[in-house]
Amino acid sequence: KGHLDDFCRDRQVMDGSLGPTVVVSKLENYSFGTKDPLYEKDTSVAARLQRMKEKYDKEGLRRTVKGILLVHSHNHPHVLLLQIGTFFKLPGGRLSPGESEIDGLKRKLTNKLAPAAYHPKSPHWEVGELVAVSWRPYFDTAMYPYIPAHITKPKECEKLFVVPLPESCVFAVPKNLRLLAVPLFELYNNADRYGPIISSIPYLLSRFNW
Repeated sequence: KGHLDDFCRDRQVMDGSLGPTVVVSKLENYSFGTKDPLYEKDTSVAARLQRMKEKYDKEGLRRTVKGILLVHSHNHPHVLLLQIGTFFKLPGGRLSPGESEIDGLKRKLTNKLAPAAYHPKSPHWEVGELVAVSWRPYFDTAMYPYIPAHITKPKECEKLFVVPLPESCVFAVPKNLRLLAVPLFELYNNADRYGPIISSIPYLLSRFNW
């Protein structure tokens, strides 16, 4: 592996393609506790889409932000995913009207993953680079990495940010959710299990060094 790292680094320096670096720490550096359940507002996909439509009628475009949190395990990057039932998602959520993307993502990460009470090792969130933007043209489940030409009023804009973690910290996961560290090779080309956006993360991160 050392020779491969040297080869890749030499090629990147020669052609000027050395990408940004994300510091990724070992999974065992982190502690995981629990906190009170955090229930979904909707009991079905249809109910969620209906609520989205009602919100859109009042507030306009729905703005969503999510974080890609990385850890190292077995010498390979892993992404932290929340699981509820058979559904996987990145931590994050909908922004409030007028709320900035950075502040909103920090709020959502705290709500989803930080201890409920003060803890000296609570995560200190630093939002990094924007790596993807997706659009929802209609009130359905389809998201696209572009706005279709015939769409003038998309319903949702979702942005994915890399969120570098501190070297160590304490997470608290709602009791009704699981927090999993999933390797990039498991996500790659696995849209059937993780959906098209999460399964594209290995590509989105391919320009980064760690």
